[in-house]
Amino acid sequence: MFGAIAGDIIGSVYEYDPIRTEDFPLFDADCRFTDDTVMTVAVAHAILEGADYAAAMKAFGRRYPDAGYGGAFIGWILEDELRPYHSWGNGSAMRASPIGLAFDDAERVLLEAGRSAEVSHDHPEGIKGAQATALAVFLARQGKGKGAIRQEIMGRFGYDLNRTVEEIRPRYRFDVSCQGTVPEAIIAFLDSRDYEDAVRKAVSLGGDSDTLACITGGIAAAYYKEIPPAIVATVRTLLPEEFLTVIDRFCNIYNIRFNH
Repeated sequence: MFGAIAGDIIGSVYEYDPIRTEDFPLFDADCRFTDDTVMTVAVAHAILEGADYAAAMKAFGRRYPDAGYGGAFIGWILEDELRPYHSWGNGSAMRASPIGLAFDDAERVLLEAGRSAEVSHDHPEGIKGAQATALAVFLARQGKGKGAIRQEIMGRFGYDLNRTVEEIRPRYRFDVSCQGTVPEAIIAFLDSRDYEDAVRKAVSLGGDSDTLACITGGIAAAYYKEIPPAIVATVRTLLPEEFLTVIDRFCNIYNIRFNH
């Protein structure tokens, strides 16, 4: 989960100012957490408390209303009813990493990922994106190799993961759909050599950079089990105490450790 949040913050300044290189400063004065982080923390909170996903997301969203939500999603947050709005947007995937870390079998991960998605993103592609992300995190956490992760995700979800970052980058454009974000984010992880390299590759695609790096970062942290200490230290300074409390409690309860 921390890897996803760090990816969100690193990618935040390039969302509307895309770059197509892996050589960039990891942190800029304007780096900040976005809706990706708020909703990731909300999902973690819901798991910890046994709370309803929608209620947790709405509560956190209302406390942090200026995090850069999409128009339809902020409308959903502020609405009292819990009705989904049939979205296929990548918001369902960006918040799914805690599910891959908290549950101990693949079918439970898929079930919970679907539940976390369908409260707002009940389109089949929205549900699929959340499930693919959570399952990739779960498989990485379980120590599966990249080849096994690639085949499992392709086999279950039909995503084309037989591409490389170098092949994708020249033609890739800003895309807020799950189907146009999740495969590319997973490929950035598959092509990487460590956590930082994975996040740099995700951002370098030049698309919805904070969400790409959030999804990639969550998988990469689960796989490499190591995040550079400078990244951890900087990210912690950019998060509210409420978020740090949820993150640290989640990591303690689910025995999530990474070297830093």
